[in-house]
Amino acid sequence: MGLTGYTGRIPGYVVKSNAAEYTFAMRNLAKFLIVGVFAVIAIAWNPAQTPIATAQAQAPAQAPAPAPPVQAPAQPTFRVSVDLVTTDVIVREQRSDQFVADLKPGEFEIYEDGVKQEIVSLVLTHGGRVYNVQTPPPAPVQEGIILPTNRPTNDAAGRVFLIFIDDLHLDFRSTPRTRELIKKMLKLLIHEGDMFGVVTTGYSSISEQLTYDRQVLDSAISKVTGGGLKAKEIIEGQSGSQGPTELRHRAHVAFSTAYDLMKNLEKLQNRRKAVIYISSGYDFNPFEQSRLEEQAQRMHVESSDLQNDPFYRTQQSSQMLAESDLIRELAELTRAANRANATLYTIDPRGLVAGQDLDDEVPTQEWNAYVRDTQDSLRVLAEETGGIAVVNQNDFDKALKRIDNETSDYYVLGYYSSNPDPLRRTRKVEIKTTRTGLNVWSRGEYTLRPTQPADQR
Repeated sequence: MGLTGYTGRIPGYVVKSNAAEYTFAMRNLAKFLIVGVFAVIAIAWNPAQTPIATAQAQAPAQAPAPAPPVQAPAQPTFRVSVDLVTTDVIVREQRSDQFVADLKPGEFEIYEDGVKQEIVSLVLTHGGRVYNVQTPPPAPVQEGIILPTNRPTNDAAGRVFLIFIDDLHLDFRSTPRTRELIKKMLKLLIHEGDMFGVVTTGYSSISEQLTYDRQVLDSAISKVTGGGLKAKEIIEGQSGSQGPTELRHRAHVAFSTAYDLMKNLEKLQNRRKAVIYISSGYDFNPFEQSRLEEQAQRMHVESSDLQNDPFYRTQQSSQMLAESDLIRELAELTRAANRANATLYTIDPRGLVAGQDLDDEVPTQEWNAYVRDTQDSLRVLAEETGGIAVVNQNDFDKALKRIDNETSDYYVLGYYSSNPDPLRRTRKVEIKTTRTGLNVWSRGEYTLRPTQPADQR
């Protein structure tokens, strides 16, 4: 094949039509192509992946185009925090029921979900005085901002009491008994050196920060006034799909106030916080039959006809879920209290409830069910946080002395959880002692703090 009339350019050379110059140019063209081919082979050949082949047997193959880089999938970002978990422990001898105050850190064992944890702090409170047996080390070092360690505080004497008066759920007729109960607290429970605060939910409008001044509590006694709904007011009040409207609103205010207080108590470390929770309890769907008859009377129909009305039956089905709503509210509050290492001691100032007053005008069966349900709600708050429920009894002196003993002698153990799973919100905790012949009381579980939205962090 000839290249007659070719006038293309090769770097440094010009090809013309005469034979001599054409032969010279073709030789240089061959040299140029050979050099270029070997350069391509040298660049494309990878000795780690390509087997050695004989250059004379095969023509060099064209190098494949490089594949586009594969982007690694985005890695999820987790926010990790390591908090010191603290829990209070009461250890008594089995025979004498006396508090044991000479236990050392090595004699305690803490298990979280069955896994043994390392004890990093131990604080003993004996006779109301605080002794720091073992201080906690700083939290494990993590990437990010290094925060300074907390400064030690000298304010470690005495005990911490928070008197929570839910006057939205205290009948006005219970006002004298409630004031008398607080006077007994000053005499039998709160001593010199104890820190305390007072908070109410409604009409009394009391909000006293933690203080040592006993006169603050003395002056607050005269302000306490019960403003709870009477049975007649509940029956004749407005009802919605969630039950009596005003009753649910008051309960929401009370639980929200108590929940916020528990969050604030988390800031107080290495102390057992005792919350004296004064209330007549909660029932989200009380006097159901009496409310049905009241509504039928307003509509000028028989109660049996109203029960068969589709709209009313739908409303009644929604109201039947009120019990589960109450359980959820109680669970949220007890979890917050356990996170704050706070113990709820619930007291019903009604005392021993023998029967209803004459002006209540409620069937005895419904009244008894109402009293039982409200008292049970107070029992749940106390039992789930390690306290006692003082309900259906008039001997408040005995109850206050027991609270005084339980808050005077105890240990507070601390550890950093070895469980890194943030999705396991509730953790079971078991505390044992290596010394025999002792009874150990402690909290059975705790719950991690709720995760906050990204815009609130």
